Amino acid sequence: MWVSYLVPVVLVLLLLAASIRILPEYKRGVVFFLGRFQAVKGPGLFIIIPIIQKMEVVDLRVITMDVPEQDVISRDNVTVKVNAVLYFRVVDPEKAIIQVEHFTIATSQLAQTTLRSVLGKHDLDEMLSERDKLNDDIQEIIDTQTEEWGIKVANVEIKHVDLDESMIRAIARQAEAERERRAKVIHAEGELQASQKLVEAANVMSENSAALQLRYLQTMSDMSNKNASTIFFPLPLDIMDVFKSMSKGGISKPSSTREPGSDDGSTPKES
Repeated sequence: MWVSYLVPVVLVLLLLAASIRILPEYKRGVVFFLGRFQAVKGPGLFIIIPIIQKMEVVDLRVITMDVPEQDVISRDNVTVKVNAVLYFRVVDPEKAIIQVEHFTIATSQLAQTTLRSVLGKHDLDEMLSERDKLNDDIQEIIDTQTEEWGIKVANVEIKHVDLDESMIRAIARQAEAERERRAKVIHAEGELQASQKLVEAANVMSENSAALQLRYLQTMSDMSNKNASTIFFPLPLDIMDVFKSMSKGGISKPSSTREPGSDDGSTPKES
């Protein structure tokens, strides 16, 4: 007799087990009633009528997606292999289930195509030196297109930009040439500044003869500190004025001196 009561009880328990749903805080359930959207439920405990109602569970946590390695041809016709990582999350579970089929796969494909198209518009130097700007551009494009799917792209990061060996050697030669150019420019600028300072020093010394005498004594002091067998004969600089005055006065020859072989009465030439 008790068996006849046991069967309905078991059926009721099975029905309750199939109807009760418990979702954690980071998940939501999109409920359909006879195929039509009814509501978004969760988190917590709620009941779903089997067969009549159907629920799709959506995770609201940030999803980390590795974008596969892509072959990219840059604007300066350099082939590189680039991969990236994408961070996104679902902000509208209803759109994520209704507007797109398998939103994770769709977002991955969109990220791959966007990565190729954006990097193809830039040179290799920009890929290597302006990653932050490229990351922002890729994120903005993907986020704009996934907004209709109820998905928010949090961040995009380019992980690796791989080059072949020949291109690496070419970049190394270019960097070496650039360093040599900078070294030559710096050396030329140093020579220019040194020449300007020497001209200024010469102008100062020309205004005051004592400055030249002090410089002369300083040079002698510097040379005397070295371990060298050098003998100094100090010569006062004032004595040079005497030689200058003598050279200006000169020694004149007699006016009667004539050149050999001159028989006429012409004026003799001074030697």
